[in-house]
Order: sequence, then C-alpha cells, then structure tokens
Amino acid sequence: MKYYVIAGEASGDLHASNLIKALAVQDSAAEFRGWGGDLMQQAGCTIVRHYKESAIMGFFTVLTHLNVIKRNIEHCCRDLKEWNPDVVILVDYGGFNMRIAKYTKSVGIKTFYYISPKIWAWNTGRVEKIKKSVDAMFAIFPFEVDFYKERGYNKVFYAGNPLTDAIANRPEPQLTFDEFIKRHNLPNKPIVALVAGSRKQELKNMLPKMLEMIPYFPDYQFIIAGAPSMSTEDYKPYLKGIELPIIFGETYQIISQSRGALVTSGTATLETALLHTPQVVCYAGEGGAFYYALFKLFVKVKYISLVNLIMNRESVVELLMHKLNKKNLLRETGKILEDGTFRTKQLADYQELTDKVGAPDASSRFATLMIQELTGTK
Repeated sequence: MKYYVIAGEASGDLHASNLIKALAVQDSAAEFRGWGGDLMQQAGCTIVRHYKESAIMGFFTVLTHLNVIKRNIEHCCRDLKEWNPDVVILVDYGGFNMRIAKYTKSVGIKTFYYISPKIWAWNTGRVEKIKKSVDAMFAIFPFEVDFYKERGYNKVFYAGNPLTDAIANRPEPQLTFDEFIKRHNLPNKPIVALVAGSRKQELKNMLPKMLEMIPYFPDYQFIIAGAPSMSTEDYKPYLKGIELPIIFGETYQIISQSRGALVTSGTATLETALLHTPQVVCYAGEGGAFYYALFKLFVKVKYISLVNLIMNRESVVELLMHKLNKKNLLRETGKILEDGTFRTKQLADYQELTDKVGAPDASSRFATLMIQELTGTK
C-alpha cells in the first residue's frame, strides 16, 4: 500500500519514523512519501518538504506568514493528488494537518490521524472538524479516548505511547553514574537536570528562574540538557559568568542520571516521569498574574503537564506563570531532592503512570491497527 505521512516538527518526525518502520515490517509492499524530516527519510520515506522549511509556530509568526502557509498547503494537496496514496497519515501539527484532512476527505483519500492535536486543552470545538474529516484517530494518551467518545467520535484507538519506544531504545541504558560523570569530566556530586525547553522563548522565560537555584544547593551540580534545536550560543546570554555544563544529544541520559529535574512543561515532563526522575514542572510567559487568570479561563483542562493529565491528579507540582518564582521553586526543588517521603510518593506515581501508558513497542501495535483498518481484517 501507499502511505503518505505528514509531520511538521522534530517530535513528529521521530514518532512517524518509528511508525514507518513498523508498517514496513507488516506490509512488505509498502511505499512511503510525505512531509517530515531526516528520521522519516532514514526509515524509507521519500521527503517532499523538510519540516525545517515549513514549520511556522507562534500566533504572530503565523499571521505574518499566511501566504507561505497557503502555498505549502496547495503544494501538499497537489502532491497528494498526483501520488494518490491509499491513506494519508497526519502526525500531530494540527494547524496544517487539519487543513490537509479537509482536502483528503473531499477527494476520497482515507485519512488517519496519529497523535491527536491537543484540542482537549483549549479548542474542543475542533472535534466536529475531526469527525467530518478523519476516518480514524490513533491517540497516544489514554484520556484522549474518553475525550473523543464523550463528544460522539468513536473511531479512536489507543495502543500505548511511542515515547516508551524511544526510551526503551535509547543508547546505553545501562550506563552507570560513575561512567557518565567520567565521560563528561564532571565532579562526583548528584545532578540536577535543567530541561528548559526547545524554543528560544522558553529559554528566555524559564532558564533564568531555574539558574537562580544553583547557589542554594551547593552539594549538587546543575547540568543543562541542550535542546537539539539550540546551540551553546543560545544559552550563553542567560549564564552571565556562571560555569555550567551544557550537554547536547544526551537528554535521556542526563535525566536518568539526575537526582531531580526542573522541566519546562511539554513532552519532556512525561519523558522525565518514564525515566523515573523526580521533577518540578515549570511554565512562564509574559504578563504575570493577569495572564495566569486568562490562561485559566481559556485552558479547558485542570493541569498542563502530561503526567498530571494522565494520572488525573497532581503527581508533579506545576509552577505556572507568576507562581514560578524563586520562593516557590526553591521550596519545590528542595522537596524533590531531599524530602524522602515526597520523592517516594512521586516515584510510586511514576510507576502507576508507566503502567497506564503501556509497554514499549507501541509503534508496532499502532501499525497493526492501521493495517487492520485499511484491509478490514482483525
């Protein structure tokens, strides 16, 4: 069968590449074409447009690039028409992919969505568009199944989370702490990981607050987990003379070797939990308490971290907007590093979360479900 896969950013490229590998194992005649990145290409997909050429994020950035977005959509639709796939698989990237879904439905191309856009957080009205345009949704969080079914959309499948595959297949999972610090010429002190996000705005809003913790914990060493989209130069303006290691390409290793982690809200919160490292979730923007009130008004969920959303309770502390201040962060950092009862409770919640998310090999299970939907077999 012919599969057209569309991913718009690095995480989508990763998960789409694992799905492509799994589909290729189960469908020996599979052909792949799509929009994505290097990992999809390495998995055997012909890339029409790299996500680095087409990814546009941020409200104001989108507004100033409407013509570019329109041209990209038109290009994609033309390519879909010419190649005529058996199915198009949309991977997250809601703003672009929902427009493509409308087109594929209009021309009769089977349309699957893999990794739902986070409409459950603030734009629940999009469910109606998904019901009209998407033949089947393959969700990666268990709560998403109930979310869709409660709104009358029943073609929703859950088979685990592909992050479990990425973590299970990470390099050197048995590396010891001594081996890690020797490799990077680090002192023999427990580590606090700073996972400050993958966008420059996140660094600006979160990293300075995280760095304020360093003087208060002299028995620990702080390490920045460098984001793949960043360079050392992106971090330097915030260090201001602070000597701090920035290690790229080893985020899972840094987190797993750490006593605790300060983590910007996003996928990294779930990764940190699956690696069983206690954490504080951080999220800040401009505007303080006023914007926090607006945020709470428009966001439709009780929590912002994936850990708490999956657990449906506060398993990790979320310090949001004006609440992400020195006093609060100092208190919570102390708890994840030195409060034995607190750490034990959070780690027990992590085990429960791991059971809820499911075992590794999710990509293969999703591939099986997709082929069953396409062939009408069970």
